[in-house]
Amino acid sequence: MNRRGLAVLLMVAMVTSGCMGDGEAMMGEDTATSIFENYQRIDPAPHGDERTFVTVDLRTNATTNTTWAVFDATYGGNCCEHYLATDIDGQILNIGGEYPVFSTDRGHEWDTYIPPALPDGQCRTFIPTNPGQEGLGEGSIVQATNGDIISMSWFPYVGGDLKLDKFYAILYDDSEGEWKWCYNRLTEPFYDRSWQVEVVGPIDSSLGTGEWASMVISNFWHQSQNAGGQISVDGLNYYPFQFPDRSGGDPTVELDLDFTDADLPAYWDVNKPHKEMRAFSVPSGGLLFPAYYDNGHAAFMDTTLSWNELEVVFPSEYCQIDRSGSLHCVANSGTSFTHYLSNDGGQTWDNQTYNLGNDASQIEEWEFQANGELDLFILNVRYQSTEGPDVDTVYHVRGYSDDLSPDTLTYVGQGDLDSTSGAGNDIRFDFASLAILNDGGVVVAYHDSTDPDPLFAVELDLPA
Repeated sequence: MNRRGLAVLLMVAMVTSGCMGDGEAMMGEDTATSIFENYQRIDPAPHGDERTFVTVDLRTNATTNTTWAVFDATYGGNCCEHYLATDIDGQILNIGGEYPVFSTDRGHEWDTYIPPALPDGQCRTFIPTNPGQEGLGEGSIVQATNGDIISMSWFPYVGGDLKLDKFYAILYDDSEGEWKWCYNRLTEPFYDRSWQVEVVGPIDSSLGTGEWASMVISNFWHQSQNAGGQISVDGLNYYPFQFPDRSGGDPTVELDLDFTDADLPAYWDVNKPHKEMRAFSVPSGGLLFPAYYDNGHAAFMDTTLSWNELEVVFPSEYCQIDRSGSLHCVANSGTSFTHYLSNDGGQTWDNQTYNLGNDASQIEEWEFQANGELDLFILNVRYQSTEGPDVDTVYHVRGYSDDLSPDTLTYVGQGDLDSTSGAGNDIRFDFASLAILNDGGVVVAYHDSTDPDPLFAVELDLPA
């Protein structure tokens, strides 16, 4: 066993500390049977690159090697990142680079949608990548709650001497069963990696009507200036919008966020945007930004695409509603995380703390996702170890509705590479990315010394 596998014996008590509810009693019971005795391979067909990673049963301290299929940047990534997602049919989606790359069979076969060139005068006119600049594109992708797949791709510094950024909307229209795309000219001069989310409809706005709206924001502008982004009611034609002033002054609104009896469709387990969107879709319509205003209240975009203030304080700005109607929020402080769970629309919260302890000096990147159908919560943390290299970890919480404590911890990769996000750094891993397949398997990005670019892995061994 490598160093990380041994170090977990010291970390178990710290990881499972905090407000545990029923989980505290469970940890105190005699749990002689390891979860690994019930593991089986979910995908019997061999993959081209299979690797074993150390996995720890946090309730018995047992360890084993679990098998994961591993993929490099040629499967939809670029030099520095992957943007992973899944849909309700079990498809893996990745648009870490220029175009959507997808697999319907857990990564055995892959296809890429590359927009075709069409006659001048139409919305879709040309492919923007310049020779020698392949691999510089970046995008985002998510399945909407009607089955459509909304995505975009940003191509930096193309267009000759002008060096203009290019924003291409890419839409999979589920009702027509085909991909569409459109070049949008109304973008910021420096767009950067996008975050994307659905505004649940039906939408009736000054921009038009639609089943949903698609909001795209720039990582660069959002983080530094909160300047706004682009929004569309058809997934193809985007228009600029501004965020509200954080000091407030918008109309107040009341929302019932208790959807535990709403019988939500499966889309609610896959429509979660990247956490850096700092927003989540609302089943009754609209989009919510928790902890947005200076007073801690949330900002709500309604189905007219207007801003409102919701006088509710969430425990974090990073939240999700899953198919069960459960509301999850995750907060990070130093080298610890707290997972908050509410089953009454945010009126009361249970919580679980993850304390990485002395093995971690700082958090590099992290992401989370919940699946209500599977009663599964995943936390992915990339931290800098006290010994120098970065370590990629995946926590599984199976049966979160009964017990919020994690049952397994997997060390993904070798944990032997020190990388930093941001342009200009030699070794880059710009953000964490995570998705859950409908069979419970995790798809997660990581980086170690076996490849110059970030990789991603698909879980193959799961409890029966």
